[in-house]
Amino acid sequence: MPSPFPGMDPYIEDPEIWSDFHSNLAMEIQSQLNRTIQPHYVARLTPRVTYEVIEIAKTQSVRPDVGIWQPQPPSRQGRLTAVAIPSAPTTSTIKMEIPLRLINVEVRKTGTLELVTAIEILSPVNKQPSHDTYHEYQRKRRELLRSAAHFLEIDLLRGGQRPPLEEPVPQAPYYVMLSRADRRPVVEVWPIQLQNNLPLLPVPLQAPDPDAPLDLSAALAAIYERAGYATLIDYHRSPPPPKLPEADAIWLDDLLREHE
Repeated sequence: MPSPFPGMDPYIEDPEIWSDFHSNLAMEIQSQLNRTIQPHYVARLTPRVTYEVIEIAKTQSVRPDVGIWQPQPPSRQGRLTAVAIPSAPTTSTIKMEIPLRLINVEVRKTGTLELVTAIEILSPVNKQPSHDTYHEYQRKRRELLRSAAHFLEIDLLRGGQRPPLEEPVPQAPYYVMLSRADRRPVVEVWPIQLQNNLPLLPVPLQAPDPDAPLDLSAALAAIYERAGYATLIDYHRSPPPPKLPEADAIWLDDLLREHE
């Protein structure tokens, strides 16, 4: 069953689904590109591991406020002894780090493996200033923008803090940014509204080779079907945060009613 949304499905932003989607999107991009850019180029996956901080419940033992007197067998002196039985423990939470695998795509020249285009798919940790990975990504982003490689940044998350641009662009829940090495500091930006199809993107190669096409809409459709998201998503619930603007929320409700 296909997604009811014409473009990005905001329900995929749910943390229970996003990590799976992120990995699938990287693999789908790799597959699409390798059908058109070989034999002179190859698209490769570049996994890296970071850590996500979560809170889990723990049991915390406490000293009892009261004791329960319980008779014991008589001692040699014939006197009873008492044992204090602790009251029930309380519960609290503890912060733990779990490994989080992030996968992105690099287009490299065959033979030399020279980096031609870096494709970064943003995850929530890339957009959380309080997370170490946010600062790592900002450093990596600066290095890419100073390099001789092209840089394609795909942001399909409404939440978090977006990487900065020097000049304002139209407000939208989703963005794609392309920085061509030979045109910096000018960048191409695709603001994507909830009602829009995902764009057909150009992936730059080395001159004089033409751009390779990347069909994000086809990628999302393929992933949605293959990963069975229709059975995982409850469209009767509100989409995950952040809260949609009123106009988008009304549009979403009308859309989902049509698909019931």
